[in-house]
Amino acid sequence: MSLNRLISELEKHQHAPTELWDPPYCGEIPIHIASNGDWFYQGSQIKRSALVKLFASVLVVEDGEYFLVTPAEKVKITVEDTPFVIVDWRQLEENGQQLLLLTTNIGDTLVLSSEHALTMKNGVPYIVMQRGLTARVHRNVFYQWVSHAESRTVDGQEQWYLSSAGETFVLGNVK
Repeated sequence: MSLNRLISELEKHQHAPTELWDPPYCGEIPIHIASNGDWFYQGSQIKRSALVKLFASVLVVEDGEYFLVTPAEKVKITVEDTPFVIVDWRQLEENGQQLLLLTTNIGDTLVLSSEHALTMKNGVPYIVMQRGLTARVHRNVFYQWVSHAESRTVDGQEQWYLSSAGETFVLGNVK
């Protein structure tokens, strides 16, 4: 199996074709996503994972604002930091290529790659997801990555980095 096909199989997401819909804006609804990835409706946590996954399948971000989009309506929700959290990971080797498989709080699997790159914002690691969405890397996962990381020297500065899908992702500088 080719590397691209393997990555495609691992990253099967159930996102609705929201880019094909242009519904009218219907206002804001009291859905809130906390920084730990928990979803709330009118202050009560939504505990049914199937319902959270359904909402996540129609979640879009536009100009830093979050909306749930269906063919009939578009409603604004609030998001504390980012809608998803990377809560687990594992390493896989395929055809001599190392892949880091990332799991979100709603069970989606991503491969750390150029498409799903690691970015740092104010020292906090995030993963780029589909449709401009992001996932914050949970602190436990980040600490595991640091212990797994390799080091190299670039321009006289030692860096910690991870490799996945033929790409290199810098976690930070060694001080």
